[in-house]
Amino acid sequence: MTPQLDAISVIVSDMAASVAFYRRLGLEFPEGAESEGHAEAAIGGMRLLLDTEATVASFTPGWQPPTGPGRSSLAFRCADPAEVDKLYGELVDAGHHGETPPWDAFWGQRYACVADPDGHGIDLYAPLPSE
Repeated sequence: MTPQLDAISVIVSDMAASVAFYRRLGLEFPEGAESEGHAEAAIGGMRLLLDTEATVASFTPGWQPPTGPGRSSLAFRCADPAEVDKLYGELVDAGHHGETPPWDAFWGQRYACVADPDGHGIDLYAPLPSE
């Protein structure tokens, strides 16, 4: 069998805050996930895995949380440019750090970026209407 990408794993410091954040983006986690060390949500044909720092440290001796800015981001396609603006506003109003306010990017998307509770970049985008 050829290996297939099945899941994206994100290490979090506060499971409740992270589950609440990703629920705002439409992901469905099981009831009670916010109090677990590991949580999963289906995203299309894949899964988003959230693991607390304590959970990762429990099976990886010597592991320490990384410091500094992240090297990856998750991108969420929105229905249209208005949804990018709306969702960005809701997340910032809920106290999340807005990295890049919504703008019409030269590559043809309404694009914005907000940080999740652990500073991971979350891109929000939608194709701009064709002229």
